[in-house]
Formats: sequence, structure tokens, C-alpha cells
Amino acid sequence: MKISRLILLVAIALCFVTSNHAQKGNYPITNGFSVFGGITKFNIATDNFVTSQGDGFLGGMSATVDIPLRWYNISFGMQLSENNIDILGRPTLVSTENEFVNYKLFAAQVAMLLHIKAIPNHFTIDVGPMLQYNGKLELKNKDQEGYYINNYTNLIAEDITNISQFNFNGVVGASLGIRNFKLKAQYIYGFTNILNKLENQNLDTTGGDARFKGNQNMLVLGAMVSF
Repeated sequence: MKISRLILLVAIALCFVTSNHAQKGNYPITNGFSVFGGITKFNIATDNFVTSQGDGFLGGMSATVDIPLRWYNISFGMQLSENNIDILGRPTLVSTENEFVNYKLFAAQVAMLLHIKAIPNHFTIDVGPMLQYNGKLELKNKDQEGYYINNYTNLIAEDITNISQFNFNGVVGASLGIRNFKLKAQYIYGFTNILNKLENQNLDTTGGDARFKGNQNMLVLGAMVSF
């Protein structure tokens, strides 16, 4: 329900922005609409677990307010992604064999970005804040539910799935191309502690740190088509 409301809010906002064409003084304002997609590299920087970056994919849309005589544009958009991350564990409590436990994470992200026109119509530097709603970590292989997570004695793979679902991120990136088609790169860093909710789960943290802290980071490489 929460994610449905988020998508509805963004859709209404996009319709509002893209339906307006204005002129203020000598500055003609042109609104545009873009769709984009790409691949992701996702990880969580934490001292609690040993993690390995995973691949994923992303798609989204944005509305852009283009002010030709200014040094920047502004966009408001939403993107949906499915990401993967591996966390090191072991099949049994006393096993000396280590194996990565595979998780996936679905996320919806809403961003308002400032696009600095390094080369107008061809190259911009993109920065801004982002709000994120994500699901729980989902085990890709149900056979790994009972695996024990390294750095802890009794913590199992299924225990750490209920992570924080609302997060605040920062975005920095660049777009390169022609007016209607651009290649995009983004780096997304999570300012909030995505593992914070684990502290309220009464987990058995024997052998490890009872305080959970992790900041997500995501690299996005893709392309955008504008209309």
C-alpha cells in the first residue's frame, strides 16, 4: 500500500510538471519528459557483515524543467530497481566452509536533481537528494535460509532480512549525449542507516556487534531518451 501511494504521488507530480509551459520575463521555460533504464551495482558498506557487490537493473521516468538561459535544469523523477547483494555465511554452525548468501532488494526511489550545464544540451553534472522506499532483503535461494552469518555465532540468514525500508540518499552523476538521447551514470549513497531496524528484532548477536550500521551505495549506468 505504501509503495502504491508513492507511485501515485509521483505520477500526479509528473503530470502536473509536464503539462505546463511558461515564460517568465526573457527566460523561456520548456518542460520535457524522459524515460531511462540501466544496470546497477549495489552494496551495503558495513562492519557487521562481509558483503559482496551484486548486479541489478533499473528503470524510471522523469520530468525536466529546462531553462535555456540559465546554467542549470531541474528534474523530478522516480526509478524502480531490483538489486542483488551477497553476504558471507556458512552452512552449519561449526562449518569452516564459507559461502556467500544471495539476497535481492527491490527499491523505489524519488529524486529531485539539479543538472548543471557543463556543455548545454550535451553534458550535465547531476546532483540532488533522493527518498527511497525498499522492501526487505529477500533470499534468492530458500536452501540458504538456515545458513549462519559470518562475524556472529548464532545469527542466521533469515534473521537479517527485515532492514529499514525508508531511507534518504544523495545522488551525484553525469549525463552525456545529444538533446534527445544521453548516456547516464549515477552514484547513489545512503545517508541513513539501512540496517538500523535490525536492532529492534531481538536478534542473537553473540560473537558480534549488537549495534547494526550500514550505508547503501549504488552505481547506475544507463541511457535516457527525452521527448
